[in-house]
Amino acid sequence: LISVEQDVFLDTITIYMDVLRDTAVVQLNINNVKVLERQLQAAQDRFQVGEITRTDVAQAEARLARAESDLVGAQGDLAQSRATYVRVVGRAPGALEPPPQLPPLPSSEAEAIEISMAENPDLAAANFDETASRHDIRVASGELLPVLSLKGEVAYSELNNSSDFEEQSASLTAQLSVPLYQSGFVYSRVREARQINNLRRVQVEDVRRQVREATTQAWEELQTRRSRILSDREQVRANEIALEGVIQEAQVGSRTTLDVLDAEQELLDSQVDLVRSERDEYVAAFALQAAIGRLTVENLELPVERYDPTANYRRVRDKWFGTGNGLD
Repeated sequence: LISVEQDVFLDTITIYMDVLRDTAVVQLNINNVKVLERQLQAAQDRFQVGEITRTDVAQAEARLARAESDLVGAQGDLAQSRATYVRVVGRAPGALEPPPQLPPLPSSEAEAIEISMAENPDLAAANFDETASRHDIRVASGELLPVLSLKGEVAYSELNNSSDFEEQSASLTAQLSVPLYQSGFVYSRVREARQINNLRRVQVEDVRRQVREATTQAWEELQTRRSRILSDREQVRANEIALEGVIQEAQVGSRTTLDVLDAEQELLDSQVDLVRSERDEYVAAFALQAAIGRLTVENLELPVERYDPTANYRRVRDKWFGTGNGLD
């Protein structure tokens, strides 16, 4: 149940961030198209007065066509993300708010692994399976043991409601059954149960290694994304300064139209990279929460009704007849 809960949360967080990312990328491309339209108009005006050549105009036209193509692609990505959002969430996304702050995360990789070993639901399920298989060995072995049963009976009867004809009886019977021969069937079941228990122990170790691997990968992914955000922000800042300088140099004739177009494209690319890195860092943080077993309603302190797995049991525990589930 906890594992499914974590999968639902991670899928929802991922698609929420995908829609926000693709919306931002579409807006960046829209702004880029508007800028290039102005660039093309300016290039055509300068060509009319002989300041630049037809080649410069063609370069501006080509870059605008590319920007329009990129915009169509970004809009297609957004449409796909919105469709996936409907599948995961159950309704179309409206005006999505910025994501809230990240929940508290482990301070080190070692701490994350330690928590996952204690709280990961998949590992807990594997341990329960191993424990159940050990009890199955005892159940199968019990069929080789003697069975002692004790039966007591008390009876009272009257004839024609007369106290002259009444009868009372009581009996107590003990029966001991000793298994002598089962054609090896029970011994075979015991061996089978022991082999299954060996399998469950191996599976516990396998799941433990998978959990450790997933936690380590999630931790490293988070650190990588955080480092990349820093470099992407620096790249955006540098490209903004570079574009401003190239535009000023182009106005005095020391830069060409192509230089300005390249600078604008580099700025756009770095802005898109930053948007994607911020999305990846946010999703990676919650993937780490899932790996350690803390992507749950309780740990996230969500203001929602919590699912009670014992509710159905409480509804039907006193039903001595009928097939209803208590919800009819």
